[in-house]
Amino acid sequence: MDQITLTGVTAVGHHGVLDFERRNGQPFVVDAVLHLDFSRAAASDDVFDTAHYGEVAECVRGWITGEPLNLIEALAVRIAEDVLSKFPVAAVDITVHKPKAPIAVEFGDVSVSVRRTRQEQP
Repeated sequence: MDQITLTGVTAVGHHGVLDFERRNGQPFVVDAVLHLDFSRAAASDDVFDTAHYGEVAECVRGWITGEPLNLIEALAVRIAEDVLSKFPVAAVDITVHKPKAPIAVEFGDVSVSVRRTRQEQP
């Protein structure tokens, strides 16, 4: 399976369990790996025969800046399911990073990753 990798889609969101996270917001960073067959797009050389990564980035940003969720796990799943529903991909891997998470020890990043495939869709 061929892949499109989109890394570092960044926006401010208001996700989190704590009141100040929802009130103040913080940066979230999302990486997406889209699994699809490039054969048709390669033959046609037409963006309509692939997953338009600019539109995928807009979709991801919409979820980051959208309705607040408590958990980044929930955010990752919603993004993955939405990408599957809107784009011609067989599977998608989504990683949500929360680099400014309110953790009491020094850390570099916290992230969650999910993979969803077309067969898993209801």
